[in-house]
This record gives sequence, structure tokens and C-alpha cells, in this order.
Amino acid sequence: MKPTIRNAAAERAFTPTRSADGTLMVALGGTWRLQDGLPRVSEIEDMVAARLPVRIGFDCARLRVWDSSLITFLDEIAGVARRHHLVLDSDGLPAGVRRLFELSEEVQEKEVSVAQVPRGVLARIGASTISYIDGMRQGIAFIGEASIAVCRLLTGRAQFRGSDFSLIVRESGIDALAIVSLIAFLAGAILAFMGAVQLRRFGASIYVADMVGIGVVREMGAMMTAMIMAGRTGAAFAAQLGTMKVTQEIDALSIFGISPMEFLVLPRLLALTLMMPLLCIYADVVAMLGGAIVGTLMLHLPLITYYQETIRSITLIQLFGGLLKATVYGMLIALAGCLRGFQCRQSSSAVGDAATAAVVTSIVLVVSACGLFAWTFEVLGI
Repeated sequence: MKPTIRNAAAERAFTPTRSADGTLMVALGGTWRLQDGLPRVSEIEDMVAARLPVRIGFDCARLRVWDSSLITFLDEIAGVARRHHLVLDSDGLPAGVRRLFELSEEVQEKEVSVAQVPRGVLARIGASTISYIDGMRQGIAFIGEASIAVCRLLTGRAQFRGSDFSLIVRESGIDALAIVSLIAFLAGAILAFMGAVQLRRFGASIYVADMVGIGVVREMGAMMTAMIMAGRTGAAFAAQLGTMKVTQEIDALSIFGISPMEFLVLPRLLALTLMMPLLCIYADVVAMLGGAIVGTLMLHLPLITYYQETIRSITLIQLFGGLLKATVYGMLIALAGCLRGFQCRQSSSAVGDAATAAVVTSIVLVVSACGLFAWTFEVLGI
């Protein structure tokens, strides 16, 4: 006798029967609506467990109306087939049901494959190594493409809008003055205060001006500005390009024959590279002003004396060395932000991940470049 499971309210039924060739045939009939709830597949699983069939098939000759509840029910039957390693034959389903069911099965297969990835220590080390090598390859390729775009700009063949460049210059320069002013002033004041506590013990308070001036011009001005711009502008570049990647705007540019590297990356690279030295000079002045205020109020040094000592201690080589660092830092931050934006995955949450990765990458590159500059300047005797 065939077991028939029926919902009287919706006149929904499914009847599992065994055929001679070992197929468990599930006959679906009636009306399937989501508001009527979902039937249980325990009867089918009991029949499978009692005598394992070769495959599971479907007969939908009596099926009238259906919605997503039928797809969900079929997914549960597919789960039974997977657990018992059975073949699931979807040829008997209506064309629309079959397409939706096969689509859900593809998603399920991807989830299963991800869940079966080994989670051991060696597997994680191997995956991290492969990811790191792939990231290095993408980074080198990105730098090469950016270099080609710069060469095309120098020959007058680059494609990007001047209005976009002006907007990015304003966002990277003028709009950043407030935060640069605050951080630079506080950093200069703190540096002067720390020096004053020690130097006035020896009657050498005037050398606070030397310490602040040299420290800010050689290292701290460029470094502070780079850290601010990495968290502010580098993350913004990654978020902007990541959003364009998710919404397929970058792909649209490529389809229209416009190079995304020239149209999107080049104006950002140029803008930040040009703005960083100017912001660095501004940060140097504001930081030395903060140090002067501490020197005059805490150490009671005459302002003109503090100013003259600062001018005497700073050389042009130190000034231009700091500006060179700021220029390189700006280039690295722009490249890191744009690279992470281009590497963004196709999801909204990945945009935040790209912005975070851009900040981390920028800081690592800036600190590494700072160490390289320190070693180079020491070798050159600067």
C-alpha cells in the first residue's frame, strides 16, 4: 500500500513509491503554498533507511500550483539524498521548478565544499602562504599597470577627467587641514613638553627648539601626516573603488574601452602625491608652533629667541629630506588604497574589509619606507 501524505487545507500531497529499477519515486500533487507550512520528509527518509534505493525521482503530473515552499521541500529531499549518497533525478520536475531547484543545489554545493576545507594548522599555514604569494603577485602587477598609466600621462595619452582630479585634490588637501592641524599641534606640544622636563634640569631649555624643529622636519611631520592620510584618505580610496567594484562600475568602464587604472587610480595617485608634501610643510609649521607655545609658557623662553633657535637648527637638506619622504608616503598610501579597492570582493561587507586592509597596508608600507629612508640617509651622511 502506498503511503500518501496529504494536507487537507491546501489539498497538497506527495506519495513516495518504489519502482522495479530501485528508484524511489516521489509523486507531487495538489497546491503548494508557503502560508500552509511545509510537510515533513521523515516518511521518505524512513523508506530510504529501510531499503536503500538507487536514486530518487519525481512525478509532477498532478501538481497544480506551487511557490517557494515546493523548492524548500525539494531541498530537504536533496538533503536526504546527500546523507545517503543517492542520485537525485530532477527530470520529472516542471521546467521552472527544475531551474530554481538546480540553482539552489549549486549554492548548496558551494557551501558544502567550503565546509569541507581542512582546518588544521598546516592547512591554515598553506592557505595563508598561497594568499600572501597571490597578493604579492597582484601588488606587483598593479604597480606595473600604474607605472604604465603614469607614462601615458607624461605622453599626454591618459584618460581621466580634470573635474575628478580637482575634487580629489580638494578632498585630499584642503579638507584634511583640520585634522592635520589638530594632530600636528598636539604632537609638537607633547614633544616640547617631554623635552622641557628633561632639558631644564641641565639648564639647556633653549635646546627644546632644536629638538622639536629637527624632529618634526626630519621625521615626525611626514610620518604624522602619512598616518592621518592613511586612515582618512587611503581608506576612502579603498571604500570608493570597492563600492564601484561591487556595483560593477569598474567592469562597465572596461566594457566601454576606458582604462580603470587611468580613469580611477591615476587621478588619486597624482592628487595624494602632490598634496602630501604641502600637508607635510603645513604640519611642520603647526607642530613647531605647538612647541613654541610650550616653550614660551612653560620654560618662559622669549618667542623671538625660540624662533631664531629653530631657524638655526634646521637645514635645507633636512627640510627637503622630509618633503621627499612625504611624497613617497603619499604615493604608497594612494597605491595601497586603490589596490585594496580593486581587490574588493563582490559583497557589501567586503567594502569595509577593503578599507581596513588599505589602512593596515598603508601603515606597514609607510613604516617600512621610513626605516629604509633612515638607513639610506645614514649611509649618505645626511
